[in-house]
Amino acid sequence: MLPATAAALAVLAALLAWPVPALLARARWPRRDPLVALVCWQAIGLAGGLSIIGALLAHGLAPWGHSLPEAAWAVVTGHPAEAPVRGDHWVTLTLAAVLATELVGVLLLSGLRTARTRRRHRALLELVVQPAGVPDARLLEHPAPVAFCIPGAKPLLVLSSGMVAELDDAELAAVVAHERAHLREHHHLYLLPFVAWEAALPVLSAAGRAHAAVRTLVEMRADDVALGSLPGSAPRRTLAQAIVVAAGGAGGAGVPSGALAVTGSAVGARVLRLLEPPSPLPAWAQVLALLSAGLLLLVPTALLLLPAL
Repeated sequence: MLPATAAALAVLAALLAWPVPALLARARWPRRDPLVALVCWQAIGLAGGLSIIGALLAHGLAPWGHSLPEAAWAVVTGHPAEAPVRGDHWVTLTLAAVLATELVGVLLLSGLRTARTRRRHRALLELVVQPAGVPDARLLEHPAPVAFCIPGAKPLLVLSSGMVAELDDAELAAVVAHERAHLREHHHLYLLPFVAWEAALPVLSAAGRAHAAVRTLVEMRADDVALGSLPGSAPRRTLAQAIVVAAGGAGGAGVPSGALAVTGSAVGARVLRLLEPPSPLPAWAQVLALLSAGLLLLVPTALLLLPAL
């Protein structure tokens, strides 16, 4: 019966709304492999949305069939319900439509607003920046040490004159490598769903926790990618020193909205991680985490599409 499917999806939605994000946010293993952790966070967000909307749909469509596809097809084709349609069925269908519209609408609106803001900042910066001594970078006359990138179809990597003055060549190369990692791996796309989730469900503490965790993991991932391209005998210390200089001089000041900066999040944790690197996540743990992420997506999908429990 569809009510059993609805109950199973509701339980899964409740788990993904609070205990699972709380456990992952407190776990120490994500800093050992930020990329795998980012995949897990994306799975939690998508599976949570599918579960809560699916639970509402399964309950609301229960009078029309024994599985969600069957019931949905019956409604679309105008077949009469097989059981009495009560008020709670209409209420849950309305809630499902409202929630789905809000989540998708906020995601699209957030994406459009962020893209528009980035285009505006990029256009303004193009008027005042000049070529820097670093390939693909632009120099902004600003006394504070600032470095950031604006992603998009025409990405822009900006270094302030204060940053260039305060860092030596190796540290400057580390900062540039960090920003290039953001652009190359499109880290802004990892963040967008969680910006929308937090905006759509501000009362849900897990939304803010997830957004903060993903911001930190994105910065740690950029640090890791940057380290792979840095020369020298101590690239970790070099990057850590550059982060400390940038954070001490300006923090997030001077960074446009929508940009990704080297001091973007969890500066202290990142510096400690660079100076005292954790052991890499074992291959079996990586596989287990990725399988868990896949299972999170498979379970609600199967409950929605397969014959009801």
